[in-house]
Amino acid sequence: MQGVIKSYDPGTKLGVVMRDTDRAELDLAPDALDGSVFRMLRQGQRVVFDLDGEGRATRVRLGSEVDMASPDEPPSPVDR
Repeated sequence: MQGVIKSYDPGTKLGVVMRDTDRAELDLAPDALDGSVFRMLRQGQRVVFDLDGEGRATRVRLGSEVDMASPDEPPSPVDR
């Protein structure tokens, strides 16, 4: 899945990510950054993530440009 970080507190490691497909707000799992290149997250940062058994975002990571394409992009205008 992919989304955007809505909030993150590096002291408590609490945060929220907004999923791109339906704009659902998901809490970050306490281990969301374990093993990733991230030490902290900033508001508005685009990320790829998985969901754990409790529906929290985990395994937060960077994606490739293909992974990070905007879903459901509006069609281009047609010249008339």
